Parts: sequence; C-alpha cells; structure tokens
Amino acid sequence: MSFQEVVRFALRGLSANKLRSSLTMLGILIGVAAVILLVAVGNGSAKAISDRIEALGTNTITVMSAGRGGSTNTALTTEMADALTDESMAPDVKSVSPVVSSSATITYEGTDHDVNSFVGTTPGWFTASNTPVGEGAAFTADDEAQARRVVVLGQTVVEELFPGVDPIDKQVTVGGALFTVVGVLDEKSSTGQNDANDTAVAPMSAVRQVLTGYGALSSILVEAKDPDKVDLVQSEVSTILDQRMTATSSSTSTTSTPYRIQNASQLLETQTATADTFTTLLGAVAAISLLVGGIGITNIMLVTVTERTREIGIRKALGAPRRVILTQFLIEATLLSVIGGALGVAAALIGSSFEIVGVKPVIVPSSVGLALGVSIAIGLFFGGLPASRAARLRPIDALRYE
Repeated sequence: MSFQEVVRFALRGLSANKLRSSLTMLGILIGVAAVILLVAVGNGSAKAISDRIEALGTNTITVMSAGRGGSTNTALTTEMADALTDESMAPDVKSVSPVVSSSATITYEGTDHDVNSFVGTTPGWFTASNTPVGEGAAFTADDEAQARRVVVLGQTVVEELFPGVDPIDKQVTVGGALFTVVGVLDEKSSTGQNDANDTAVAPMSAVRQVLTGYGALSSILVEAKDPDKVDLVQSEVSTILDQRMTATSSSTSTTSTPYRIQNASQLLETQTATADTFTTLLGAVAAISLLVGGIGITNIMLVTVTERTREIGIRKALGAPRRVILTQFLIEATLLSVIGGALGVAAALIGSSFEIVGVKPVIVPSSVGLALGVSIAIGLFFGGLPASRAARLRPIDALRYE
C-alpha cells in the first residue's frame, strides 16, 4: 500500500466522526492560539516599556536630589548644573539641562486646564529628552536669558484649550501671568494613568519668576555624546557632584549619597529582562492548554482504535503489514494536531489585531513556528500509544471482537 493510500485511509477515518474530530482539533486550536497570543502580549508589553524608556532617551541620565525639604546639603542648584558642563571634568557630556517642575492651571478665554507637569528648562532639553516640537518652534537661549514668557504645549493641553483653533501665538494665563504659545509638542504614546502629552514647557527663568521661585532644581538632565558612554558620563557626573555636595555620614561611618542618578540605559536593560521573564511565564502557562489538547488526542485515538478493531483485523487478515496500520493511525493523530495548529495560528493572527488588557500584541515568527512544531510533535507523541496498540492487534482477536 502506497503512502498516498495510507493518507487517504487516515482522512476517511477522521471524516467518519466529524464532530469528534472537530472537537479534538478545537483543543489544539485553543492551545496553539493561547501560546502565540500570550507570548505576543508579553512581547507587546515589553515593546511598550522599551518605547517609553527610549522616549526619555537612552543616552541620558537624570540627576535628582535624594534629600527632602530642600536641605542645602542635598539641593540641586544651577551652579551644579553649570559645573557638569566642564569639559575637563566631564569630557563625554554633550548637554546639561536643569529642570524645575510644578503643577499649574492654564487658562485661555475662560477655559481652565490643570497641568500636572509644567516644566521650566533650557532649549537643549527638547533634544536631550527626545521631545521634538511638531508645530511652531521651541523657545531659544535668548528667551531663557531674557526670561520671556513663552510656552510650548503638549497635545492634550492643546486639545483641551484650543479645540479647532491654531494655538500658535495665542496667549494663555499661567499663575496670573500671560504666556505666549510658540509651539506644540509632537504626540507621545502614553500607557497607564500618566498622560505624557499633558504637559507644558517654558524657559526656566520665566517659570521660576511665576511659579516655583528660585529654590532648588527638580532635576538635571544630562545627555551623553554617545549612547555607549552613558555609564562613563554617570561616573563623571558623580565625581563632580561629590565634590560640590556634602555627603551625610552616620555614626557607623556609612556614607549616603545626597543625590540619585537614573540611568535610562540601565533601566531599559532591567525592564527588558523583567519583560522577558514575564513573557516566558505566560508562554509556559499557555503551553499547559496545548498539553491538555494532546491528552485529548490520545483519548480520542484510543476510542477510535477500539471502535475500529474489526476493521483492523480484516485489513491484517488481507495482508496489511503492521507498519501500515501504525502509520495510518499516526497520520490521523498528526493531522488532527496539524489542522488544529494551523487554525490556531489563524485565530492568533486575527486576535493580535485587537488590544488585550490594554496591550497591543506583537507576534514574532519564532513563536508561530514553535507552536506549530510543538503541535506536530504532540500529534506524533500522543498518537503513538493508540497507533502502537492498533498495530499490535492479532488478526484473529480483532476479527472476534464485538
């Protein structure tokens, strides 16, 4: 008997019980789709985290005070920010942007909007923080030097205050002072409760006059000349700050650093490793459903062998060799898993076009190939026992079976 005839017999056997075969394939379908989709959700979550961190700029570090209450020992000052631009002490620093930040209410023609992040900084901040201006223009170094009251708004602020109106050159009120809108930031992707587009950026000198006063800086954004030199820049910044800030010592001679440095590249590496672990866990959980589908194949094929015992006896009596019987039932089991797996891939591709728990799934080809490979292996493995049992039947016993 040729291989084509064996396959034809296998297909005929599956079509004899369409409902049972369909339900068995459904188990494999659900398992494969679950594996692909859950891994895709993990990848999508990792991509969202990476995008948010990269949006901050992976070639930057952010210096923040570790103290509370603006202590003179821990406060960040503009003098410290200026010291970080010393080329002899920090040759790998490209730019330094001091930052003050406050919440504020912006008013335009009687409409108010509360902004949680009203940022005062220098022009270099836009490039260093990877926050480009989409419309209009950013403020200039001269605006900062002259404390001109100009502001660049985020997309959310524009939508709230200027629906259907061009905001450029319009005047808004902030803290009782008039600011002229000179630009609108490009839209940023936002996840979670924090809206990255609900912000406003103005010259630090103007923000200090109107909102924050002339106290400590909120943070200092330092940009490295090369992404590969971020760790070196962090070391240079630490050396300069250690010279200018007083470290507090306890009685046990343990010294605590009066500032904190957030390294975007290190944060990205940590988050990526965490996301990879999360994705692996999701894939392992989904693989259990695929295993259950394989057990279903074993169960159905054992029932099939029992129902077709007389058929097997007749074929053996007519001279069908053991390998033909074995191959037929293995093909039947494998077809169930292959067809179910292919349908599972199709279902996963359709499902990936929708957001799942707020995450856009990202399907990678390796997960599809792995899921299909595992489904085929399951068909061969779990179909092996029923196929072997069918092949071992003696013709005389099979013919006498009722």
